[in-house]
Amino acid sequence: MSWSVLLFSVVAMAAAAALVVASGAAPAPIGKHGCETWCGEVSVPYPFGLGPERCSAAAGFQLTCDHGNTTSTRPGATTRPRLFLSDYRGFEIMEISVENRTVSGVSPTIFSNAAINSTIRRHMGFGDNRWKNTRPPSTSYLVATGCNVQVTLLFSTPAGTHSYTTGCSSSCSGSAMITDNDVRNYGVGFCTTPVVSYLASYTVELKRLAGNSTINNHLPVYVFIAEEGWFGPDRAVDLMNLGARRSRLKAKDDHLLVPLTLDWVCIHGSCNASVNANCTTLDNVCHCNPGYKGNPYLTDGCQDIDECMRPMDHGCFGECRNTQGSFNCWCSRGGNASQPNGCLNPTRKTGLIIGLSIATGASSILFFLGALLIIRKLKDHKADKLKQKFFNQNHGQLLQQLVSQRSDIGGRMIIPLKEIEKATNNFDQTRKLGGGGHGTVYKGILSDLHVVAIKRSNIMVQRESDEFINEVAILSQVNHKNIVKLHGCCLETEVPLLAYEFISNGTLSDHLHNESPKSISWSGRLRIVSEVGRAIAYLHSAVLVPIIHRDIKSSNILLDDAFTAKVSDFGASRYIPIDQTGRTETAVQGTIGYLDPMYYYTGQLSEKSDVYSFGILLVELLTRKMPTMYRTSAGDGLVAQFVELLEEGKLVDILDSQVVEEGCGEVEEVAALAASCIKLRGEDRPTMRQVEMALEGIQANKQLVLTDLGAERDEENYSTRTSLSLEEVS
Repeated sequence: MSWSVLLFSVVAMAAAAALVVASGAAPAPIGKHGCETWCGEVSVPYPFGLGPERCSAAAGFQLTCDHGNTTSTRPGATTRPRLFLSDYRGFEIMEISVENRTVSGVSPTIFSNAAINSTIRRHMGFGDNRWKNTRPPSTSYLVATGCNVQVTLLFSTPAGTHSYTTGCSSSCSGSAMITDNDVRNYGVGFCTTPVVSYLASYTVELKRLAGNSTINNHLPVYVFIAEEGWFGPDRAVDLMNLGARRSRLKAKDDHLLVPLTLDWVCIHGSCNASVNANCTTLDNVCHCNPGYKGNPYLTDGCQDIDECMRPMDHGCFGECRNTQGSFNCWCSRGGNASQPNGCLNPTRKTGLIIGLSIATGASSILFFLGALLIIRKLKDHKADKLKQKFFNQNHGQLLQQLVSQRSDIGGRMIIPLKEIEKATNNFDQTRKLGGGGHGTVYKGILSDLHVVAIKRSNIMVQRESDEFINEVAILSQVNHKNIVKLHGCCLETEVPLLAYEFISNGTLSDHLHNESPKSISWSGRLRIVSEVGRAIAYLHSAVLVPIIHRDIKSSNILLDDAFTAKVSDFGASRYIPIDQTGRTETAVQGTIGYLDPMYYYTGQLSEKSDVYSFGILLVELLTRKMPTMYRTSAGDGLVAQFVELLEEGKLVDILDSQVVEEGCGEVEEVAALAASCIKLRGEDRPTMRQVEMALEGIQANKQLVLTDLGAERDEENYSTRTSLSLEEVS
């Protein structure tokens, strides 16, 4: 090789190196070294992977890239790579998000234009239930269109039997053909229900309902699972080919693709973490530390952010030097580098010296004022350091990372102490709403004009303080209309403060146990207890990590102006890890009278402990008697007296007179349900999902009876008016 060629090669290499430096560091890896990370235009970040097992974190994260299939079965369809969950071709992946832990894609309908003459069962899913890595979120819905059909989601047990999870039915009882206006205005021709079980695959059962007019049975029947907001009456009209748009839809119905977003989670320690990442012990959720970005599940996935490339975006308006995970910012001639134009220049410095010279005559006054200012600054600095100490002690940085990915709550979840003190007028006693074993509640108005109830908890032991971050993380993800919403929290005090939405109409206990001879109507009580049951069933089975409330009672059920129930006070609540199927041993907490006796004597907490407390709430609504206070002349409590009278057929002796007056046969059904909930052994009690479904069935039957009675009254009134008219003519 000649010297000229060698010199040229060296210069070229130097130029290339300079180009790399100028353009910044290489992009952070998204997958393991040597593993494929793209399928067509869809990226595949770790813990997901393609090909060898080492490229993914667990079996549930293994994906398949199909390079040979077309986008559709229609003629002329183009070929492109398609990404699937392992060998499950019923769900095509369009996007994977590490930050939000979601997998977005589309799936075909489970049933399309189904001809139903008998019961049909079909498998559908997004993976193997053994893996538990991907599953529909609690905001997805099971949908069925058509008339006189019932669809049920079944879970196959290891024994080969099927267990019911959820379902819905669509009935069309009229004698005329339904129209698009009937679908839009009255909600006939379709049904929807939330998918509340965290499973990856199901057996779907579809059958025709008998007993109704068959004139609408020809309408197309579709069954699918869709994300919230995609399906509505207008889409039902389209699928059933009703209205003016029917002609152009016939060709596309059999190829309908439904958008759906799945949640994914690392379980049993299946995912590792980057050296610059933090992970929760709850469900192994990882985020890069402040000052780093990238994939937190890869060993070298979180890489340093060079803030000095764009210093003003990071609040630096002076000299900047990048460091690992942070940066240094200063003014070379003094001043405040964190403020625009905060650094001093020579002209400004000279002006300052001249100003001080002119003010020499007032130096003693300035010295005195300066001393006061310094003392105040020292006090403020000490207070700020104490706030920061409590903030770090309460895992504030980790909570910031957890909520920062949620655009709907990230900006408001962490509330400064100064705002809490202003909202409550420094915890003025006139703002006090009440108190209990877990703390005191104050009313306050935040700067965004939200009216909130601020809970100031009692002093916690260190173990409870360590668990606080997990509990707030859970509550921040709970989203149910019958559960009081967590608006935010303050971590700058020794014991964290929680701010919930303010519910103005008091508690269920306030309305039941007052001096008035009349309380909430029986139908209102039935609706309220159904809403409470729905909320507790959601906590047990619909959230990512099941939650045991542990203190269900009428004084913890808040009512808004429309008498909608809101379950509150999660101070005693505990979560159950995903892989835990047994009971949790813990210090006994709760309210005597509502407390599960088996939990009280053994310390073994389970979801059936909430079922017992809910059963006591049912008894309280039926009798309007306080479980904590009621005693018979023989010394028996409310539970013993209720069960004894129910078995003897003398239930009316203990029922509230208003319930006897307004109730019908459903009162005995509710009483029987209450008795099953308060059985001594937890394994003999139903689950909250079974209780919820039983109450919904009771409500539906009651509504059907009321509808029939209303129709009979209308017919009687019509006959009476006709007779009067004939007499007047005569």
